[in-house]
Amino acid sequence: MSVKSIFLSLVIALLIFTANTFACTSFIISGKYTSDGKPILFKNRDTDEKQNSLVFFNDGLYKYIALVDGNEDWQKMVWGGYNEAGFAIINTAAYNNNIGDTSEFKDQEGVLMKHALQTCRSLEDFEKLLTSLPKPTGLDANFGVIDAFGGAAYYETGNYDFKKFDVNDTSIAPNGILVRTNYSTRADLTKGYGFCRYNTAISTLSKAASDKNISPQFLFNNISRNLTHYITKTDLWADLPKERDIPEFKFFIDYIPRESTASAIMIIGAKDPDHIKDAMMWTILGFPLTSVAIPTWISGGANLPKAVTMDEKLHSPICSAALKFKKECFPITYDKGWNYINLSVVINRQNNGYMQLLRPIEDEIFKKAGLLIEGIESGKKSEQDIQSFYAWIDQYLAETYKAQFNCNITSVAL
Repeated sequence: MSVKSIFLSLVIALLIFTANTFACTSFIISGKYTSDGKPILFKNRDTDEKQNSLVFFNDGLYKYIALVDGNEDWQKMVWGGYNEAGFAIINTAAYNNNIGDTSEFKDQEGVLMKHALQTCRSLEDFEKLLTSLPKPTGLDANFGVIDAFGGAAYYETGNYDFKKFDVNDTSIAPNGILVRTNYSTRADLTKGYGFCRYNTAISTLSKAASDKNISPQFLFNNISRNLTHYITKTDLWADLPKERDIPEFKFFIDYIPRESTASAIMIIGAKDPDHIKDAMMWTILGFPLTSVAIPTWISGGANLPKAVTMDEKLHSPICSAALKFKKECFPITYDKGWNYINLSVVINRQNNGYMQLLRPIEDEIFKKAGLLIEGIESGKKSEQDIQSFYAWIDQYLAETYKAQFNCNITSVAL
């Protein structure tokens, strides 16, 4: 093989690795199209930083809850969240906003999102922030943003400019839904990634909107845990493995959940400025197929559930448990084995795959949370009730994980 061919192979391999590593899927649903008037902001996060946690920050103009990596930079950058003013933000890497730009300054998306949560209360504030940044900005991303004033939009952003896509604009979002994966629609589409995931997401969301079946639980189960492939029309639910203990491998590329998926967040925004305290965030840490969703509220105070909080190793217990279970899903550790999932331990006819065993645990969390949400919105529940709910979650997860998986969630060894 010639030197030129070897170099080209390495470049292609690097591009494949990059696309697999930073391959997020996101969407925004305008509050004008939800049954309760609340906007929804969602991100299924793919990254090589598998340890993810939630942190309650009080280091800016506004308090905020944000998703962070389990490394030494966790205080410098965040990967989605919302603040006490009802402003929320997520991002997806775009890859095609800066084609031909040779600027070396890059990877500032997490820094920008932290600054936005610290200082912004509206889309207008965020636009002013983007405009004020020194150029080049070090950005190549789609930023999804909602606020408490009915604002909902994506900002396709590069080193020198950005373009706004308003989710309330019926000409581009006739059903109040916009999806972004790993390309900006304003740029060269041949340079982006995630077209298959985009089509899976938009078709699922469009049907959900038509059926008036939009709820956080439905969205997690049908987006973060979607096991259909838009191009091949494969449905991994269609022919389940017979037994958990007999491995059955499936090629697992370009599904919304991926081997590189490390978390998912869903921010339920405020329907108006008078209901900002009703805003909240649901989070799945670790891997959506081996974890459960946990709710948090800024109005609940700084002490978040221990399950989602960093320990001294910068790990969160629920994330560590999910990663431990995930190892059984991807046991091939050589020769690109991450492309193949052992479906038997995820779902099977015995109904004892991880997704199947975790479903009733998560159902109970949603059931209890639903009652709390009703109380918060009616003014009958307060910060103390949220703290009591957090205590229940930690106890409930400890008991159910021990009983179901013989897993001590507070001391998972990876």
